[in-house]
Amino acid sequence: MGKVSAPRALADSEAKASATTLRVSPQKLNLVAGSIRGKSAEAALAELTFSPRRIAQDVRKVLQSAIANAENNHQLDVDRLYVAEAFVGRALVMKRWRPRGRGRVGRILKPFSNITIVVREREETV
Repeated sequence: MGKVSAPRALADSEAKASATTLRVSPQKLNLVAGSIRGKSAEAALAELTFSPRRIAQDVRKVLQSAIANAENNHQLDVDRLYVAEAFVGRALVMKRWRPRGRGRVGRILKPFSNITIVVREREETV
């Protein structure tokens, strides 16, 4: 006797992957996430591969994980996948101090972020 399994949060044509505590501010991460929203999975991977931003490689790993989840866990067609959602959230913020003149301190914030990517299969157009 176990608990009854919860219904699936996503539709049958969707798969998702997420990463937590990425060492980048949510604002910077959202710029990278915004560059792939709505694009096909293949085009989004190409965009992230050649992006000059450091965090793009971590976002690329999350996207590859979402694609693998869609293929292996939900039997979706990889060629018809696109990035339906890519959203960013705040995680913890480390607070550090730097000594300044006259006995004062300068506050340094080192934010962390979370990202979730949802890929969806396009409907066939006849």
